[in-house]
Amino acid sequence: MTPTIDSILAMLAMALPLMGSPGPAIVAVTANGAAFGVRASLPFLFGIYAGVFTVLCLTASGVAGLLLALPGAGPILVGAAVLYMLYLAYKIATAPIPGMDADSDGTAPGFASGYTVSMINVKAYTVFTALYAGNVLIETDPVMDMLFKLGVLTCVMLCVNGTWLVFGGIFASFIRSPKIGRAFNIIMAILLLVSVALAVTP
Repeated sequence: MTPTIDSILAMLAMALPLMGSPGPAIVAVTANGAAFGVRASLPFLFGIYAGVFTVLCLTASGVAGLLLALPGAGPILVGAAVLYMLYLAYKIATAPIPGMDADSDGTAPGFASGYTVSMINVKAYTVFTALYAGNVLIETDPVMDMLFKLGVLTCVMLCVNGTWLVFGGIFASFIRSPKIGRAFNIIMAILLLVSVALAVTP
């Protein structure tokens, strides 16, 4: 049995704004594309993909809910998210700008960094739980229903994160002034920290 087109469209209508709007992972992807370029940021993007898919599976299976219900698990996740995003924001803010002699490490964050960002993205667990619970694609088969939801959300994740990376890279390519480029990277780093603060604030 397969879901109807209407049920899939209804889920997409709910998933696109929730998953595509700027949050910690989206801002991190965009900022990396702007600071390091699309090609250099691909390993980070693939890490984001792998991490988001892992969170999707953990949420669908209920494992994420059980883990977060453990005493102290929530504050630990929030603390890890804040500390790691501070490091990532520093990397983005200090990324070398073409035409400037940068002493900072110009290596773009890689696969492991992207995976970590997704796994400690507090907002993602809540969003995916809401998407799974708020949509029914196949009423008579819970297993197939879950698998189809996983497939739909995976497609949305691949689309939105890849689009934001390209957007960041294209936007930064129009910046020709080193001073403006440095200011732009700093602004992206600040936006990353703001998105984290909003995500972890009840």
